Amino acid sequence: MSGVKHVLSIGVVCFGLGVCRAGTPVDVSATNLSSEAECPVAGDRAVTEVLQAVRQKHRVPALAAAVVTGKGLGACGVAGFRKGGATVPAALTDLWHLGSDTKAMTSALVGLLVEQGVLTWDTRVADVFPEMAATFHPDCKGVTLRHLLSHRGGVRANLDWGNLAKAGGTVREQRLQAVRLGLSEKPESPCGTGFLYSNLGYVIVGAAIEKRTGVAWEEALKQRVFKPLGMAHAGFGGTGTPGQIDQPWGHVGGGQPVASNGPETDNPPVLGPAGRVHCPLQEWALFVADQLRGARGQGGLLKAETYRTLHMPLAGGESALGWMAVERPWGGGTVLTHSGCNTMNFCVVWMAPKRDFAVLVCCNQGDDTAAKACDAVAAALIARQSD
Repeated sequence: MSGVKHVLSIGVVCFGLGVCRAGTPVDVSATNLSSEAECPVAGDRAVTEVLQAVRQKHRVPALAAAVVTGKGLGACGVAGFRKGGATVPAALTDLWHLGSDTKAMTSALVGLLVEQGVLTWDTRVADVFPEMAATFHPDCKGVTLRHLLSHRGGVRANLDWGNLAKAGGTVREQRLQAVRLGLSEKPESPCGTGFLYSNLGYVIVGAAIEKRTGVAWEEALKQRVFKPLGMAHAGFGGTGTPGQIDQPWGHVGGGQPVASNGPETDNPPVLGPAGRVHCPLQEWALFVADQLRGARGQGGLLKAETYRTLHMPLAGGESALGWMAVERPWGGGTVLTHSGCNTMNFCVVWMAPKRDFAVLVCCNQGDDTAAKACDAVAAALIARQSD
């Protein structure tokens, strides 16, 4: 089990979670998706025109997108259906699964804790868990939060999350077990050197947050990030009421909806810090707008120095803390990006601080077709902003 890697045509390698086992998809052909002429849309006309055209080409169930500036949400729209083969339209208020775009939120939470003196970027995991340190591989004893947040910790990409969850215990106990297992092995590369995208690294960070704050990662994120930013509807896991089409269902290849929906239709909760957040598009926009203001040196949830640390890649690579930092002419220089996927949903964010805009795109399908559709929407919206 490893992270799903997508090469986006507008130019960066991004990564999703990609380890979910959602069960057998129901047999609904992509031809059952309603035609573009019947496709319901809502929101800004310019955004929905892009969404309609891309959805028609790629035949995905639904797409949602937003354009964000440092002032907040600029425009947003949605096109398509919550579930293939059904007639319930996707809505502007729907919840979208963010997959590995959760990682930027976990990194921001660490930033807050650094500002409050609870942690430092260079806190060693061995110092957070001195009672476990003797079991760590000697080459892992120097692994820091900065290493893990930038995928430079050398730990492998994933554990067998399903078996870890089945072994029982609370979610926090499972994360502690992930620390034990992940750091007992010889690292793939010396910490602080080679890049290896790792969901495990973020789970270890989540466990460190829990140890130092005394509360679950989920509660810490809600109270310290979601609440101050006004993200009142953000939550964790799959979306919707089981058996009801009241939120977007996840879909796999060919636009086939998975057999079930609801909070449990997702990766196991132990993986939360790496990728289980869901929220309305407008609330994701609140987080991204704050990050955009921070990248421009303006005030926000965090101090200016903290944003600089989050957005600065380590030497010799493009991976920052929860973000990928790459150079793009349309962004006037450095832009920040990341994608997320739990195999049933896909999303991507591109943020151009020097041009003061970002684009967010979500799809309730999790394969390469969905990645290409989100890529196409992002490219079109970026082109409109760059004109």
